[in-house]
Amino acid sequence: MRVTPRNLVKHELIGLLVRVVESRHRGFVGISGVVVDETANTLRIASRDGRRRTVPKAVCTFEFTLPDGTVVRVDGGLILGRPEERIKKKLKYW
Repeated sequence: MRVTPRNLVKHELIGLLVRVVESRHRGFVGISGVVVDETANTLRIASRDGRRRTVPKAVCTFEFTLPDGTVVRVDGGLILGRPEERIKKKLKYW
């Protein structure tokens, strides 16, 4: 299945480009790179300089760049949980 803005929160996030645009903890704002791992509560992001940072989902707002170049802003609360659990969630979309 292709990743679209509508199905992003139910899709695999590993491999997507991501940037933290807002956070309750200002130290996370601006972190960007490729999602290399995901747990129920965190994203592990590899930046261009080779650093890997673990960012909590609950306190951040992310911008994901989809393979077609579309940029989608997602509140971290929507992507809480393991990927296999997110598929089962019933979410209201716009």
